[in-house]
Amino acid sequence: MRNFKFPSKAQINSALSSFSKKEKIVFVGFLVILLGSTMLILESINRSFLAQVPLRGGSVTFGVIGVPRFINPVLANSEADLDLVSLVYSGLMRKGADGSLIPDLASEYEISKDGLVYTFTLKNNLFFQDGKPVTADDVLFTVNEMKDTDIKSPRKVDWDGVAVEKTGEKTIQFTLKQPYTSFLENTTLGIMPEHLWNNTPLELNTANTSPIGSGPYMISKAEKLSSGIIGSYRLAPFRKFALGEPYIKNINLHFYQNESDLVLALENGEVDQIKSISPESAENLREQNYQIGSAVLPRVFGLFFNQSQNQLFTDKVVVSAINRAIDKNKIVREVLFGYGTVIDGPIPPNITALQEPKTEENNLSREEIVEKVKSDLAKDGWKAGEDGFLAKTNKKDVRKLQFSISTGNAPELAKTAELIKDDLAAVGIKVEIKTFETGNLNQNVIRPRKYDTLLFGEIINHESDLFAFWHSSQRVDPGLNVAMYTNAKVDKILSEAPSVVDREARKQKYGQFLDEIKKDMPAIFLYSPSLIYSMSKNVNGPLLDNITSPSDLYLSAYSWYTETENVWKIFAKR
Repeated sequence: MRNFKFPSKAQINSALSSFSKKEKIVFVGFLVILLGSTMLILESINRSFLAQVPLRGGSVTFGVIGVPRFINPVLANSEADLDLVSLVYSGLMRKGADGSLIPDLASEYEISKDGLVYTFTLKNNLFFQDGKPVTADDVLFTVNEMKDTDIKSPRKVDWDGVAVEKTGEKTIQFTLKQPYTSFLENTTLGIMPEHLWNNTPLELNTANTSPIGSGPYMISKAEKLSSGIIGSYRLAPFRKFALGEPYIKNINLHFYQNESDLVLALENGEVDQIKSISPESAENLREQNYQIGSAVLPRVFGLFFNQSQNQLFTDKVVVSAINRAIDKNKIVREVLFGYGTVIDGPIPPNITALQEPKTEENNLSREEIVEKVKSDLAKDGWKAGEDGFLAKTNKKDVRKLQFSISTGNAPELAKTAELIKDDLAAVGIKVEIKTFETGNLNQNVIRPRKYDTLLFGEIINHESDLFAFWHSSQRVDPGLNVAMYTNAKVDKILSEAPSVVDREARKQKYGQFLDEIKKDMPAIFLYSPSLIYSMSKNVNGPLLDNITSPSDLYLSAYSWYTETENVWKIFAKR
């Protein structure tokens, strides 16, 4: 076989010189097409090998309602404090983007077979933002401050009955009195540097407004208003953060007195992002093409019956009629503008995977449901009086189908109460609405249990929180069993379930709890609201799926980014 040789330059020139003018034009045209096609093919091949990766840089500005006062994990209670704690501090564990817990300062942990002992080992080369190392002593100090009865931390109850000890230079051990399946979540508690806090009472320490943690961001600048209060913070990435240096170069937090000022700051371009806004504000912003997001919160709003105050609620026919007559979807639609989820039980939808069974009435129209409720009440002996409302005549007296709803003066609660009143009036049930300022409601209505029904919201961060709201021991103030509910079987379930380690067995327990609540109907469960926020369109990265508090939104901020670059996939590593 003869060896192939490319033509020489002279041979090419000779061939081209033999072309006619027309042939030369055609040849050049084909050559341009060939080169263009080749470039497009190469570009396509190159793109198939490229990946878009985050680039460090950029900045974002958050608007927050409130003024930071106690930016430490033990005392933080306001949203402003908690937001900064999420950004500045790290715990042994951290809630990941999918809601699962991932090691943060901890390299590993072990749980004893009986579920009573948790042993954590710290990672190597951990540092606080002032350059001092993070040690087991800092963990011990933080937890003991949390447990201190004189300090009165709002989260002290999470650590009651938990013994903590340092078992090595890098190991810390927690011993529980009984198994507690949600305990691991407690270890997301931000760790405070003992050397900055141990010589001054927590409330008086200057570190409250100049915090030092080991989290993804650290304070680089603080600006005060003329009144002397903090007006804004600038945060910079902490390069030695245990989960890797964050991408965004600067995070700014500006503080506002109320929602109106917060929304105005977004519209004026003072801030990029805001959260914890009302559904009405969210809809107004959406109409202006702002990007609105939401996540269901573990909150349960319902109408809680006080059988001790009004004997009507011992009548299952009446209670069932109330439940079916209330149009919950309309409440979510008109009060929450769709930013919420209809519920039929005391456990928020993002806490367990338990699902309420569908009933026959799920397929009926509202008109059909109303007529069926009227029919059922009539069969039970309730008849309309001259005023159009129902009553039942006994040998001794006339029993009227009426009660009052007590609630707070927040617009959403007041409007919900009005919708409930209208729905119940449609089936002949008379309702009086009593609204109270929050302090007055708590002090003079809830604490002494002076209400027929209470339109109220409960925060259920963990399954174990159900004990405080439904165990009979919590019926009297300061307990939170506002339905005054008593059921020995439920008491047993709520006492035992938190210590059941097996997930399926624990789920079965709470299923039994739901069955009892559904049978007794001590409350009408209405909705779980959503956290509503407006995020900058320039911010990319994961947001938490399972949010228990508004400040959880910032837990994944170390993975957010505003700038990107294209690199070959083999180099696309953090």
